[in-house]
Amino acid sequence: MTQKETFGEVIRKLREDSGLPLRKVAAHLDIDPSTLGKIERNERNANKEMIEKFAEIFSVNAKPLLVSYLSDKVAYEIMEEDCTKDILKVAEEKIKYYKKVKID
Repeated sequence: MTQKETFGEVIRKLREDSGLPLRKVAAHLDIDPSTLGKIERNERNANKEMIEKFAEIFSVNAKPLLVSYLSDKVAYEIMEEDCTKDILKVAEEKIKYYKKVKID
């Protein structure tokens, strides 16, 4: 899966495709419409708890939303570094190791 759109862009597209105004989606999330607008414009971060609510509102699977959300967090954290490929490769290995250690 390749996705270049930011989480905010994905949410805006889902909202517009659903024909829902900001205020209705924001009300379901129990946030101010201006906050949702900032999330859509990538001026403010969503939180992980919002993923399930977004999936429910737009009747979509939560997993792709979670992937978009978390990949944004990783990308923003390392995008200014010169060795992003190395960082991601080592991180992937560490995840495998952590999962193995946690299970054993």
